[in-house]
Order: sequence, then structure tokens, then C-alpha cells
Amino acid sequence: MAGFCISALECGGGTLALSPMPGRGGDYAGDLRAVLGWAPDLVLTMTPRVELAAVAFPDDLGVAGVAWAHFPVADFGVPDDGSPGLWAAIEQQALARLAEGGRVLVHCFGGCGRSGMAVLRLMAAAGEEPAAALARLRAVRPCAVETEAQLRWATGRG
Repeated sequence: MAGFCISALECGGGTLALSPMPGRGGDYAGDLRAVLGWAPDLVLTMTPRVELAAVAFPDDLGVAGVAWAHFPVADFGVPDDGSPGLWAAIEQQALARLAEGGRVLVHCFGGCGRSGMAVLRLMAAAGEEPAAALARLRAVRPCAVETEAQLRWATGRG
């Protein structure tokens, strides 16, 4: 498995990034230092709570003064029908941070499918054409957006 990495790109006036779950490779403390060193204004977790059980990531972000949002999606999945209101609030918060020149980090377990889906949706919401945004996203994280269902959700077609 490759080491922990944060894949970032400019978006909406700020910086948007995705990463795997801190600690996934066995070095939670080192990964947390990398996240905090990247200095996000907002971190969005795309994993269900059970995938967070081994780490205190939300608590550690809070101690560091970093805003945290949780939008749980099953691995290889898409948001369920009951989540549009929650996503709308998170999207608004993320776009506002980006518009202020801020930094938003999105992560799931592997840093590909769910986080890529959310990042692509934010890029489109910031005004980017979805196909061009996907190409730009995959230039920094080739595995971003793993399924057709994720692509449909990210581009507002599903």
C-alpha cells in the first residue's frame, strides 16, 4: 500500500483535496501530523462511524481547531435518499470555505471512490464542467470516483 498522501487542486478560490483515512497504513500519528500540517479549514469524513472506530480523528481535529463534517457513505456506495439536506449543508459550508481562499480536505478509507465523488461534486458546484473537472481530479488522484453510480451522483445525474 502506498503511504499517506494528500492530493490537492485549486477550486472555487481555495484548495480542495482528498486523502485516505489517517492511520490506514498504521501510522496514525504521522498521518495526523500531515493533515494538520496541510492546515485544512474543514475536513469532511465520508466513512461510516465503524470505519472511524480505530482512530480519534474527529476529536483530534477539534482539539486542533479544525472544523469537521461527517457525511457517511458505504464503501463503493453513494449517498442514500435521506441525505440531500445534509449534503446541501455540507456543500454550502465547503464552498464558503473555498470562496474565502480556504482549504477543504475530504477523506474516505482509501481516498478514492467516496472522497473522489464528493470532491467532484464540489468542483461541479463551484462551476466546473463535470467532465473537465473529473479529468483534472484524476490528474492528481487517478483512482478518484470508482463506480458509475458515484459518477452519476457527483455530476447530479443520480
